[in-house]
Amino acid sequence: MARLNIAVLISGRGSNLQALIDGCATPDFPAQIGLVISNTPDAAGLERARKAGFAAEIVNHRDHAGREGFEAALDKSLTRVGIELICLAGFMRLLTPGFVDRWADRLINIHPSLLPAYKGLDTHARVLADGVRFTGCTVHFVRAEMDHGPVILQAAVPVHCDDDEASLAARVLAAEHRCYPRALRLIADGRVEITDEIVTIKGMQSPDAVLVNPQPD
Repeated sequence: MARLNIAVLISGRGSNLQALIDGCATPDFPAQIGLVISNTPDAAGLERARKAGFAAEIVNHRDHAGREGFEAALDKSLTRVGIELICLAGFMRLLTPGFVDRWADRLINIHPSLLPAYKGLDTHARVLADGVRFTGCTVHFVRAEMDHGPVILQAAVPVHCDDDEASLAARVLAAEHRCYPRALRLIADGRVEITDEIVTIKGMQSPDAVLVNPQPD
């Protein structure tokens, strides 16, 4: 069976790219990375991709007069190698509705919160400021609205009483690294369906455990 041909779009260090690289290295993984694209020429993730033997390109947004021109260049690179699904992994550019519509249900993202809570930037600082007991990460299909779209998979991460932004971010990032390859596998295995903007997953099993934070004495 042919593996799903994916592209990973990055802007920085590419730690979630590495999680996808590691997942795709599993012999029975149903997806392969056909292309890595960065919109910034100095992104460390480009070197990660090249060391792993994947094609990596720079499509610098600064080289184009507007968002549409930049996205046309993205489209050209993606279609040239037959990309079937795009994974945004720390890609720090807002995409236009036109681009999102062209790639509808073939464009996914990971965000460091339990969406729809804490959309946007500075998520961990806002979580700590609000004093909530749980945060987490979300893999979702992308829609034109920022950090919005049908949820594929989420992981809950407890907030510790002594957390600062760095410690909480590290714990959430570890969850992201587990979730992104898992979500990609579900899609590539054909187990994910979207009906009325709600994702259903064939054969999905949900945990029975109730998480409490802080834990009872």
